[in-house]
Amino acid sequence: MNIYEQVKEIKQSFRQMMDGSIAQSMREKGMNYHLNWGATLLRLKEKADEIGPNYDLAIALWKENVRECKILATMIMPPNEVLPEVIDIWVEQIDTIEIAEQAAFNLFQHLPFAAEKAYNWLASPDDLIQMCGYHVLSRLFMNQQEPNERGINEFVDQALVALQSSNLSLRKSAMQSVIHFSGLGLMYQRLAHSAVRSIGMDFV
Repeated sequence: MNIYEQVKEIKQSFRQMMDGSIAQSMREKGMNYHLNWGATLLRLKEKADEIGPNYDLAIALWKENVRECKILATMIMPPNEVLPEVIDIWVEQIDTIEIAEQAAFNLFQHLPFAAEKAYNWLASPDDLIQMCGYHVLSRLFMNQQEPNERGINEFVDQALVALQSSNLSLRKSAMQSVIHFSGLGLMYQRLAHSAVRSIGMDFV
């Protein structure tokens, strides 16, 4: 079966996963996908496990303007095979908070160059790209990956700007990241508290 036929078959399988109430709820929350079957993440993960890692299929699925295709693409893309340039294209094409979160969780955090990309994304003028950066760094910090001195400075500077953004989702992702950063150890905890207090905020 060629890639085109595989994509067609996968898209047809979404009909069995369809959940109109989920799709409706997403529309009400402003998640306007070109096509959205409302498939649960659990069903998509089962489908991804069934397919297995597949670079070419992931590339083809990502090109489809369908919620489920994009999420599935992030689940089956092998992190060690994908080039940084491909990730650059993908991240530029992310247009919903859900896809930003799913891409960061399923794929971006596992890339060999995850930290480097994440710090670059923090400086992006695009809120969704910044959120990808904060989501990835949250996962890396949770896995006890400590940044170098330059990374610490970049992270703190950018996070303080994001924490004062008018975008609530960006503020939340930045705060989550700061909390995980503080969990790296006493030095990081003190640094995080001091930085956040400097803008009149605090966290538990």
